[in-house]
Amino acid sequence: MEGREIFFPFSVIMTVLPSLLGAALTLAIIFVITWRLSVRHDNFSFVDVAWSLSFAPVAILHATLGDGWPWRRIAIALLITAWSLRLGIHLWRRVARHHPEEDPRYRVLRERWQGDALGRNFLGFFLAQGLLVWLLMLPLALICANPATAFLPLEIAGLALWFIGLGGEAVADRQLDRFKAAHAGERNALCREGLWRYSRHPNYFFQSLLWWGLFLVALPVPWGWTAVLAPLAMLFFLLKVTGIPLTEELAVEKRGDLYREYQRTTSAFVPLPPRGGSLSS
Repeated sequence: MEGREIFFPFSVIMTVLPSLLGAALTLAIIFVITWRLSVRHDNFSFVDVAWSLSFAPVAILHATLGDGWPWRRIAIALLITAWSLRLGIHLWRRVARHHPEEDPRYRVLRERWQGDALGRNFLGFFLAQGLLVWLLMLPLALICANPATAFLPLEIAGLALWFIGLGGEAVADRQLDRFKAAHAGERNALCREGLWRYSRHPNYFFQSLLWWGLFLVALPVPWGWTAVLAPLAMLFFLLKVTGIPLTEELAVEKRGDLYREYQRTTSAFVPLPPRGGSLSS
């Protein structure tokens, strides 16, 4: 038993290594090409679209190269591909609608990285987005190696959490788009309707649930607990890097005290009942 415990991690790594290497190469190609196109069109917002859409080919790759139960591989790959296409098309419409105007987050990064190093810094940023996708898809590589021929209760719970995340993110995006369309031209319009009344970033919260759900699906696999890197990486980027920090900084800069009041009364991430204060639109 002791010998098996020592050598088993190596056997797990060898099982998923081809799909992990293939995913790394695929993502590197996608994000280098996206970087070149962004430089050519002078708009780095395209990285958001590439990030969203890149999950689909990686999911298909893991499902194809995995040797686990085919129905599990097909089901999980279809779920991730559906989410990837929904979010990618949603973001593509937004970027295309505003092009050549760039997302304010990337204008901030331009100011920080101005000079000869601008292109290199953005290339590193794009490749970091590819690394995040690779980490987020680690659970899928393990799931696609699971030989069990039925869905276990923990997997069903994970899939339920995935669907909650998928639905919540879609609803939050739709509510925000509807609000923006109704208040087009109003510089200080601030969406505090629907899910946005309970969280300043409900789309980010539900997106994080997707990856916690996938982690649960991976847990029944030997060493599946290592897939916790995926949701933790997502939380790090959302809470500490390009998610909430930059978005909030720009929102305060644009709306001032109106957004500070929103910050005071509304949870930043987890949807919670509003705290005392005026939330009238």
